[in-house]
Amino acid sequence: MPSKKKTFSNNEIQIFNDAVILKRGDYWQFRMWLTKERKYARFSLKTRNESQARDKAELHYHQLKSLELQGKTYFSITTKDGVEMYLEQRQKDVDAGLIVKGRYSTIKTHLEHWLDFIKRDTKLKELDRNDCENYFHTRTKTRKGISINQVTVENEQSSINAMMKWLYNKKETYINGFDFKKLPRIDRGDEGNRRSTFSDQELIDITKVTESYIAEAQTNIEEKGNLVKAITGYYILISMISGMRRGEQLNLRWQDIEEIEHKVDGKDYNLVKIKVRAETTKVRKTRVFVVKDLDNFDRLFKLLQPRFVNREKGKEKPLKFASSLIFSTNGVSKLTPRAIGYHFEKIMELAEIKDIDTRDLVPYSFRHTYITQKVNSNLTPTAVAEMCGTSVTQIEKTYYHTSEAKMISNALAEYYIKDGMLIPK
Repeated sequence: MPSKKKTFSNNEIQIFNDAVILKRGDYWQFRMWLTKERKYARFSLKTRNESQARDKAELHYHQLKSLELQGKTYFSITTKDGVEMYLEQRQKDVDAGLIVKGRYSTIKTHLEHWLDFIKRDTKLKELDRNDCENYFHTRTKTRKGISINQVTVENEQSSINAMMKWLYNKKETYINGFDFKKLPRIDRGDEGNRRSTFSDQELIDITKVTESYIAEAQTNIEEKGNLVKAITGYYILISMISGMRRGEQLNLRWQDIEEIEHKVDGKDYNLVKIKVRAETTKVRKTRVFVVKDLDNFDRLFKLLQPRFVNREKGKEKPLKFASSLIFSTNGVSKLTPRAIGYHFEKIMELAEIKDIDTRDLVPYSFRHTYITQKVNSNLTPTAVAEMCGTSVTQIEKTYYHTSEAKMISNALAEYYIKDGMLIPK
């Protein structure tokens, strides 16, 4: 027996047998009854044009019918649920050693910004490839005078589309990524586009202030907060001379460093060999490098070593000092990003560093400064990449810009011609 013919209101346009489009306000809407789910699928077609609305509606109709034939449901989880699913998977990657915890935290932050933009209760299956075309514009709006770097937004967009591809493979969305607007090519030679760095004089001022900051804390180290204050001070000093990423530095253990005696032309140098273990760095590759140190590791050792010898960790075996974390009050718990940020701001204020917000200066800026200094000291990009645990391409693209000192050095350099090539004298 044939089913009863459906009737529709005057303001509704029939699409095939059991779907309609109708106009509400300026935009056309789609509605279709889903028998198995006993619900209406309702959503905006995001167009004011009737012809486009019909085309889109027919496409959605076929997609819904296809899902029905496959025994799949239409009703979707929200963007918030999708992000939680994806982060659970990335946490498994952390547990398996495929990515470091710091990378997980970065991805989580990127997706939080996306949720703020797309809204947390938006249905994943209602997303369109063009829904994030204004993401860059929205994210780069200034907030409290703080600008967002284009590179930061580009990295966020990569994280977002990586998640969307994963959700698409899980059949949670109809699209495998967003068509973000093509961003302008960054002029790496423009001073305003360089990574946030400190000047040589600012580094001198910061070092002096940090030394005093540590000394003040150590005059009464047992007072609440002073141990963290001193350790964070050493963390900042060592950041300046090592250029390590935060996660690499916070995961350093005393067994990862070794003092080296070195003499050149009768002059003694205090050197420290540092081993960054593969599991603590985002590039998943162990590297060993040497830095010049003005006794920072030694002074921190003398501060912490008496506190850790034979210290017990709960009911486990006594904690050996060599395997304890360097930047920790108990050898087990790392300094928190909040503590680092708090003391960084205090030190910047005492050192009278100007325009911190507009220059986007953060603790990670010590790494940017370190790499820039090495590049401008005429070290090859390959050598700098090996020291800092990054790629040659990244060094050349991001850091290999010309400083005034380097321009002067280039201008004064002399060459001779051999076999048609310029050879420096």
